[in-house]
Amino acid sequence: MNLHEYQAKGLFERHQIPIPRGCTAASPQEAHRAAAELGGTRWVVKAQVHAGGRGKAGGVVLVDSPEQVQSAAARLLGSRLVTHQSGPEGLPVDRVLVESPTAIARELYLGVLVDRAARRVAFMASSDGGMDIEQVAAATPERILVTHVDPAAGLQPWQCRRLGFGLGLQGGQIKALAGLMERLYRLFSECDASLVEVNPLVVTEAGELLALDAKINLDDNALSRHPELAALRDLAQEDPRESEARAHELSYISLDGNIGCMVNGAGLAMATMDLVKLHGGAPANFLDVGGGTTAARVAEAFKLILSDPKVSAVLVNIFGGIVRCDLIAEGIIAAVREVHVGVPVVVRLEGTNAAAGLAMLAESRLPIETAASLREAADKVVAAALGGQR
Repeated sequence: MNLHEYQAKGLFERHQIPIPRGCTAASPQEAHRAAAELGGTRWVVKAQVHAGGRGKAGGVVLVDSPEQVQSAAARLLGSRLVTHQSGPEGLPVDRVLVESPTAIARELYLGVLVDRAARRVAFMASSDGGMDIEQVAAATPERILVTHVDPAAGLQPWQCRRLGFGLGLQGGQIKALAGLMERLYRLFSECDASLVEVNPLVVTEAGELLALDAKINLDDNALSRHPELAALRDLAQEDPRESEARAHELSYISLDGNIGCMVNGAGLAMATMDLVKLHGGAPANFLDVGGGTTAARVAEAFKLILSDPKVSAVLVNIFGGIVRCDLIAEGIIAAVREVHVGVPVVVRLEGTNAAAGLAMLAESRLPIETAASLREAADKVVAAALGGQR
């Protein structure tokens, strides 16, 4: 689950991580009042969306009067901001963050994430702050500093000093970085985060460290332990189909292709999508109905896939281990009848009660094609999608 910048900065402030003074606003009038409350002669108005690249897309504006703050907020609020991370549809702007500007001497990058290969929490830092860290890592990997935290020992002072020296900090700045890293690590652990990113972490002209931006991703699997964090979810920033899938305990991620995929098991789902690509197709989604699914859940999954207008064919690939293939067939039949499917459907069933499931599909007299193997299924669904694109 992603947090907005202002929500992430709220957690930063709670953990005593230095941030600029700021106020949020949901209307132009609130933005005007926020500027008056902050005082000063200049302000930054920042659109709050779950996407990077806001500045280049016009979502971060520096203005010189409360009236200009109100005008900038009026332009942003209610619009959809399109960035290189948002997709062509953009994301809705329902709130802005009004902040006092910062006198910046240097921009750095600092992030905390889970390094699954190392099985450790990792700190990443770079003197190239304010840039896309992925581009820095790809073009100049030597400029990315990494240190891993042993879960038994915790973050060590020498690790903080190492990153501080690598970033070119001096004297009290290294001590300040160590304190900031310790608080970031505590926040990361206590909130069950998967990513905490400060980009840029700035050195002000006064020589102080300040988190100018904040990004936090939370582990969905741990949200049950953090109801106060789960309440921060902004459904308007998420794909409606993904939200609907979560309500039915389905794992669904929307993709750019036109072949809908319904599979049980994340590994099998990934293998299925790979094979669709190998045979010349493009998956429209990742959808895992789970190992202990029911006919009703399969029906909901089918309707979810077909709610995507890009889908021109559907591949169902089920291996019946815990789940019975006849129950899957029952759900497919119910969904096809209810939704009045207008695209080709290819089904491959293998495992527990697969023969019974295939017989049910044949007896239904519905336009459902079956396949004996996954390769055959991939061939059939790709051919069907090419011949029946909407």
